[in-house]
Parts: sequence; structure tokens; C-alpha cells
Amino acid sequence: MATGRTHRPATRSRGIPEATVARLPLYLRALTALSERSVPTVSSEELAAAAGVNSAKLRKDFSYLGSYGTRGVGYDVEYLVYQISRELGLTQDWPVVIVGIGNLGAALANYGGFASRGFRVAALIDADPAMAGKPVAGIPVQHTDDLEKIIQDNGVSIGVIATPAGAAQQVCDRLVAAGVTSILNFAPTVLNVPDGVDVRKVDLSIELQILAFHEQRKAGEEAAEAALPTTTADAVPATTKEAGITARRGGSADQGPDGDVPAVMPA
Repeated sequence: MATGRTHRPATRSRGIPEATVARLPLYLRALTALSERSVPTVSSEELAAAAGVNSAKLRKDFSYLGSYGTRGVGYDVEYLVYQISRELGLTQDWPVVIVGIGNLGAALANYGGFASRGFRVAALIDADPAMAGKPVAGIPVQHTDDLEKIIQDNGVSIGVIATPAGAAQQVCDRLVAAGVTSILNFAPTVLNVPDGVDVRKVDLSIELQILAFHEQRKAGEEAAEAALPTTTADAVPATTKEAGITARRGGSADQGPDGDVPAVMPA
């Protein structure tokens, strides 16, 4: 079994931090939407808002690309689309294999965004003999026995694992041994890979659990706010209010208006 780290160092060879690399697809998505609307230029503030980041952080990220924009004009949308696409390696066609064609794998195979973003699903692979030859998204499923040959014949360097957790590590080892150096892992498990192999993990259940945490916290805050008195006056106990009224009259709670102890009224 292959062992080692699950990702490369924090800084890439060209000096672009991984945090910046992770934000480049966000910028590209926002820029692509602007390009489709024929918007020629965009300010850093507008683009940052569309990408959901801070404008100062955006300008810092773009400085790593050597793009600084033009004062009073902003950034050229089409040029930035090309520049970021080139940096991400999307100006070439990347063949991808998907291993594990269950419900999730089939959904990924049918995802139309791969082709428009520089990726081509070269093969679908599954361990179930009954799946062999069955077309999914117009691509016939192939058996895992042929995994290594499929990788070599298609020049694949990116693999997607959508298998059950128990099979993921074995599939990962075979992909790496066949020459795959980047893996997108949808299986609910941590993969061990050698140095030089990048792994990105997508765990939908973890993301939902994080959302559940935030929902629970918001519900708790709302419940706490609902338990608070609506006005300051309502928060003051009756005895305290009575004492306050008496004090303003110059006496105690047991005294009359003139400070005398009130006489007991006859029965």
C-alpha cells in the first residue's frame, strides 16, 4: 500500500500559495459569468463581491499572476479569463477517469460542466461485471480489470474515485501505480498516497454536518433572544418598581407619602 502525505507543500513551484490557487476557480467562475454578459472590464471591488472574497485579498492574489489592472478602469475580463485558465492548466484538454459508477459516479458522469472547463471524461470504470458495456452519459462502462490499460491508452493523469470507502484505497493504489498523479476523492475515507500525488477530498456528509452545526447555533441564539424580556420595564421585578416609586416620593416601601409609617386601617 502506498503511504505518505496526502498533498503537496503549501507553496507551489512558481511561488503561488495554495490558498490563492484555491481561490482562482472562484474568480474564473465570476469572470466567466461577466464574459457571457459581454462585460468588458470589472473593478476589484465588483469582482471580489462576485467571488465572495475581500478586494484586498483579490488584488494580492492577482499580483501573483502579474496582473494589476488599470487605475480607473479595472481588469480586462477576457484577458483575466485567459490568464487564470492558463494558470490553472485549463487551456488544454485533461482526460479524466471516474471509478465507481453508482448513483454518485453516474451523476458525475452526467455533469455537463467538465467539458466546458477543460476536462474530458475519457472512461467510466466499475467493479460490477453487470455494469460492463452499459452506457452512462453516452460512455460505456468498463471493468476495473482493465483499469491500468485504460489509464495508459488515454494518457490519464487525473482520476475521480466515487467508490464505497472500503474499496477506495485499493483503487487509489492502482491509479497511482498506473501513472495517475491527481485524484479527486468522493469516498468517505482518507487516502494515503506517495509524494508527488495530489488528493482533493469532497465529503458531502461532512459539509452537511458543518451546516447542521451552524443551524443549531442559530436556533440557540434565536431561542435565547426569544427568552429575553421585550422591554426594560418588564425586566424589573414588581417589588423593585414599588421601591423605586416610594424612593421618588422620599420614603421607604413601608412608609407613607410623608415618611410616616401608614396607620393600620380599621377593620
